Amino acid sequence: MTAQSVKLYTLNYSEMRTYLFALLFIVGNIVLPQLCHLVPQGGLILLPIYFFTLVAAYKYGWKVGLITAVASPVINNLLFAMPATAMLPIILTKSLLIVGAAAAATKLFKNFNLLTVAAVVVAYQLAGSLIEWGMTASLTAALQDLTIGLPGILLQIVAGYLVIKKL
Repeated sequence: MTAQSVKLYTLNYSEMRTYLFALLFIVGNIVLPQLCHLVPQGGLILLPIYFFTLVAAYKYGWKVGLITAVASPVINNLLFAMPATAMLPIILTKSLLIVGAAAAATKLFKNFNLLTVAAVVVAYQLAGSLIEWGMTASLTAALQDLTIGLPGILLQIVAGYLVIKKL
């Protein structure tokens, strides 16, 4: 896959557009999971709560990503009780890992392409699974995103790449 000329941003907390973009991505992270939950096991299979966090952090920087990563699961929990309160620490951890992986990728890789997005998703999933295993002491729970959620991982990579490229 060839490198694409894509503009990536690093917005600051002093900019109003940081909060406007974060709000748009938070809304996306509220609507998309609701749509996915219309399908049986849709949340577990498609991992929708992470999608717009990936896009926000990669395209607009870690600050927009951080706001999106923290606010999305908390607001979803308060409005819809999903994710379940017991899952919030794990979901928040993985969301924060996305932000860190996206920030690292934009610094380390000179070119934006499908492989760099895949590297971000794989990195946060592997690190997140190890941390979840430590938090839950359940290897089965820790590997759930990597097994049941494989379609969601692939969607994050391909659709995330396309959305970041088009924004």
